[in-house]
Amino acid sequence: MGASKKPIIWGLFAAGGTVSAFLVPVLILITCFAAPLGLLPADALSYERLTELTQHSFNKLVIFGVLFLVMWHAAHRMCITAHDLGIRNDKLVMFVCYGLAAIGTLLLVLALLTL
Repeated sequence: MGASKKPIIWGLFAAGGTVSAFLVPVLILITCFAAPLGLLPADALSYERLTELTQHSFNKLVIFGVLFLVMWHAAHRMCITAHDLGIRNDKLVMFVCYGLAAIGTLLLVLALLTL
């Protein structure tokens, strides 16, 4: 009997869910409410400041970690949702969902390397 890949997927799902629950609402609060309402300095989210932020390797690693985990969490959530909606072709659904997460991860790496 072969080793199961479920612990890896569930680990990414759980970590992504934790990151999503703690960081995404804060990011939404900052970008959708605090900045437009003037609660932050005018240049807090300026292009120059954000570009400078992404020049450091550690910051790129943090950005990668957050987006990577959120993408894999969303991929697993979509697989579960498809199953709940009655789509029973599990292998195809998994291939599409996790394939999109893998492609998103590769695009994320390429984007961070070009910054």
